[in-house]
Amino acid sequence: MGRGDRGRAGEGGRRLGEVLYREARRSGDPSGTTARIERFANTVHADAPTAKRVIEAALWKSRGGLSYADAFAAATAARYSAPLLTGDPELVALDGVSGMKVIDLRV
Repeated sequence: MGRGDRGRAGEGGRRLGEVLYREARRSGDPSGTTARIERFANTVHADAPTAKRVIEAALWKSRGGLSYADAFAAATAARYSAPLLTGDPELVALDGVSGMKVIDLRV
């Protein structure tokens, strides 16, 4: 979330929600999962996409093989020179592309 936007989740919040439902389903413990995800959410910064990020995501998507949401994940990781943590095969395939570092969570 952007500074001052604590109540607005945006793309980062949607991704966090995706992690929550997958982990809750996997563990069979939704309340325990919720507590862990809430602790994690308080340690991350999910920023709203800027016009520049939209353009960057569009360029990642134009390479083919990515959903628009995945393209935003790639553009955001690239913007911050941060590794992209994922289990999504399409995103894992980006490891090394344009300097992208991807950590495969499936292994």
